[in-house]
Formats: sequence, structure tokens, C-alpha cells
Amino acid sequence: MAWIFSLSAECGATQDAAERFANHFNESSWVSSSEEAWTCSTQVFQDGESNWWCMVCPNGLSEIGVISPEDAHQMTKVGLLLYRRLRSAPSLRYALVGVEVDEFRTYSELVTEGQLDILVAGLVLAEEVWKQMGSPAGFRSFKSGYLWKPYEGEVYSPLMASSELREKLNELLVVSSSP
Repeated sequence: MAWIFSLSAECGATQDAAERFANHFNESSWVSSSEEAWTCSTQVFQDGESNWWCMVCPNGLSEIGVISPEDAHQMTKVGLLLYRRLRSAPSLRYALVGVEVDEFRTYSELVTEGQLDILVAGLVLAEEVWKQMGSPAGFRSFKSGYLWKPYEGEVYSPLMASSELREKLNELLVVSSSP
């Protein structure tokens, strides 16, 4: 199973809005100071609530998640570039960068009160959506008409990436749960 790193944006009820968003990112490319290069491809799709999404996928990144500190560093670098480009993007309702963030929450899930667990770092909200959510704390200006919880980057977790380390942890948990 692939674990894709992307920028995913929910663009509302019209396919045209998602297509405009996709065109803004399609074939975008960056070259870093270390000569790494990334080109983006886009995919437009509709969710179960009939809202339109655009997923922006930079090529050349791990498709099995963050399995090393180097992966976390590279994905964070590209994540910052995606957020920079997002500042000049056409309208959207909300967006997030990360691993497996495509269709991370439907619109109704997002605006339902009591869903504070989904207010994660990197979440960008149109001001109207933020207000519908009850103006949750911790958001700051992203660009005119948009707020965000600042991006904190991708994280390498050795216990998630290494089956050997997970086994050692499981051994500890079994011993600690014995009387």
C-alpha cells in the first residue's frame, strides 16, 4: 500500500473550482539548493458529499511514508514549498499537506462542533469555514481571507518505521502488563 505525500484541498461544490486549483499546481516545479527537483501532478475528484477536491502530488518522494529522518526533512522542505505556492492559489475551503491527507475530512465533519482533533498543524481554512467552526483558537493569518495552524513539518517516528523496534516495545509492554 502506498503512503502518498500531498497537498489536498477541498474546493467546494463545483468541479470548475477544483480544476482551477489543479491548474495552479499542475506541472509546478522547484529545484532546491542541493539540486533536488520536484514536479507536481494533480488529481481532481469528488467526495461522498459531492464536494470537489484537488490532490497535488510532488514526484520523487517516498511512497511508503516517513521511514527515515531524511524522508521527514525532504517532505518538510517540499511541504513548505507547497504552502508557499498555496498562498497564490485560487479559492478553496480548506487544505492540508502531509502523508495520506487526501480527503482527510469531509466538509460536514470539519464544521461539526466537537471535532477539535482535526484541527491539526498545517490546516488552512477559508475565513468563512473558520467562522462556521466557531472560530477555534490557535489559527493565524495565512493570506487574505484564510487562516491556518502553522505547519510543523513531517515527523520520523522510529517505532512506526522499524518492525524490530516495535517488537522490542511490544516485549516491554507484555512484561509490564504482567503482575
